[in-house]
Amino acid sequence: MRAVFNGVTIADSDDTIVVEGNHYFPPDSVSWEHLSSSRARSVCPWKGVASYYHVHAADEDARSAAWTYRHPFPWIRKIRNHVAFWGAVEVS
Repeated sequence: MRAVFNGVTIADSDDTIVVEGNHYFPPDSVSWEHLSSSRARSVCPWKGVASYYHVHAADEDARSAAWTYRHPFPWIRKIRNHVAFWGAVEVS
C-alpha cells in the first residue's frame, strides 16, 4: 500500500493493518518529514483518542489528513503508533 499526497509518497508498506476500511501504516514506513502535529483530536469509543497530523508535500498542505492512536485500548493495540490517512491523501 502507498499513501500519496500531491504526487509525493508519504508512506509505503506491504504490512498495513486494515481497520474499518482504513490502512494503518507502520511508523517506520512513514516519511515523517512530510507530517507535522495538529492540535486536532478525536475519540473513538472502541479505539481511543486519535492524534492528527497535517501532511505537507510539494508546497501543498492537507490539514489533519493523517492520524494515529498513541495509546489505543488494549483490544486494538496492534495499531499503536501506526498512521492512517484520509481526505486529499490517496491510499492505494
